[in-house]
Amino acid sequence: MDIDIIVVLVYFLFLISLGWVFRSAASNTSEYFRGGGRMLWWMVGSSAFMMALSAMTFTGLMGKALTSGMSVAIVFFANALGYFCNYLFFAAKARQMRVISPLQGVRMRLGKVNEQVFTWANVPLSVLQAAIWLNGLAVFTSAVVGVPLEQTIIGAGLVVLFMSLVGGSWAVIASDFMQMIIITVMTFVAAMVAIWKSGGVGNLLEVGLPTEQLIGDGYSYSYLFFGWFICIFVKQFFSTNNMVDSYRFIASKDTKNARKAALLACSLMIIGPLIWFLPAWYVAGNYPDVTTWGLDGLGDKVADATYYIFVSREMPVGMVGLMLAAMFAATMSSMDSALNRNAGIILKSVYEPYFCKNFSEQHLMMASKVLTAVFGIVIIITGLFLTSLKNFGLFDLMMLVGTLVGFPVLIPSIMCFFIRKTPDWAGWGTILVGMGVSAFIAFGVTPQLIESVLGLDTPLSAREFSEMKSVTLGVIGHMGITLPFFVLSQFFYKEPSAERAAEINKFFSNVDTEVVVEETESSILADNKQHDMLGKMLITASVFLASLALVPNPMWGRSLFLIVAGVVGLIGYILLRTKKRAQQPQTVNAAA
Repeated sequence: MDIDIIVVLVYFLFLISLGWVFRSAASNTSEYFRGGGRMLWWMVGSSAFMMALSAMTFTGLMGKALTSGMSVAIVFFANALGYFCNYLFFAAKARQMRVISPLQGVRMRLGKVNEQVFTWANVPLSVLQAAIWLNGLAVFTSAVVGVPLEQTIIGAGLVVLFMSLVGGSWAVIASDFMQMIIITVMTFVAAMVAIWKSGGVGNLLEVGLPTEQLIGDGYSYSYLFFGWFICIFVKQFFSTNNMVDSYRFIASKDTKNARKAALLACSLMIIGPLIWFLPAWYVAGNYPDVTTWGLDGLGDKVADATYYIFVSREMPVGMVGLMLAAMFAATMSSMDSALNRNAGIILKSVYEPYFCKNFSEQHLMMASKVLTAVFGIVIIITGLFLTSLKNFGLFDLMMLVGTLVGFPVLIPSIMCFFIRKTPDWAGWGTILVGMGVSAFIAFGVTPQLIESVLGLDTPLSAREFSEMKSVTLGVIGHMGITLPFFVLSQFFYKEPSAERAAEINKFFSNVDTEVVVEETESSILADNKQHDMLGKMLITASVFLASLALVPNPMWGRSLFLIVAGVVGLIGYILLRTKKRAQQPQTVNAAA
């Protein structure tokens, strides 16, 4: 069997064992869906970072780096700014909601109707997104290493399902941490090899970057690019700072850990693009003719194999397996979120309040696992179904639906923290208005309309129109119409019923009150358990990585595997050495 396939299979076994190790960590729904709100910052921060990645990071975006230069990195820097705003404000507010599922916060702030609207606007779309990412990963894997499409979808899907089902949020977030470590180390080593083989960063950028380094090809009007540049930062701010996507931060041990987690995600998102795209630019300079890559199975998406070409032709034998493992890790971290988060949302926002009001915690745990299994099976089946429809532009359809529904949902889910007196209908009303704005942009805007309004002499290029339609016009439309609708709704505010007033007051009382957990013997033991389990798992992973040095390679290639193993093992050792000593119990300040 090919060494790269063996590496991926061993990685799968590792994830399965991770779920098994954490099988007894969740004894109730709070533990199962948010780790009991006891997770340390380095686990939560790495998980928040991994949520922003998928296989597309190492496929489609690497291909875009061939022609678009540094502009492709702007999305990640915009994410970094979003996470920095998390650090300044929203990570703390999310943790201080003191909820198990983020939609419980929606119910308190905007009422039961909005809870259901937000639920059914988000859950189906995230399931479809996970299935499309899984399908896209399978298409790529099938083309480059010959693994059948269906086997990849079923295999990867079942691994994530088992891990999420058995270990709950503990296994999900722990796996995200380990995947973050491996991805960061592997991509850093790849970047260093690209620099070494180019004779320095300057030579690499001079040969590999397009002539217009920032904008890249496809723009006749530079001011349209800078409009997109500004709007992408606005879009990513809303995408990373809202009540719906607070899933990871509500698992933090306390407010301080939530802030530190956001700062870690911000730092990783700044560092990532600085190293991820160097191999892609190396390929642009040294393998510019994609027709010679021998990957006809990818059709017109052959540029998606940019990172694969670098790793397979410039890195030692066995490194492709680690690259594929990194791609699986990025995609599976998004899929496990769809499983664990969506199961928690349906349990807490649909099943428990409407169908199961008097059952025990044991019954709710069983229901949680059934829902997790159902979502896992649905994602796998959907991924398999999409294999027969891959030529119908499903990804574009998903992006379109996401724009129609996704951005309008983000506006009330963040603005409701700042504007306190709004009627409950402002939530779903804003979504309807936003969908109208999105529908006009999606179906009514044409290149000719834009050229006429802006008075352009030269027709828009395909890239200019695509980026204006997907980002610039959407942000301008929603900032100019949808957001003001929510803001102006406060002029129609009326005092709610006593029951609703109590819920709203509780919401703001929670988010305004810091979660502070004093160190007690039990909290120290919980912290040490995280250090101990993850430290040992990283050291175990480092042993396997070191064994790859036995694969026949030049000495420099064997050394690379030892370096990767050494860094991973060192991080595991540091985790074990930084465990705290138990002390006498103290008072726990502030309910979690």
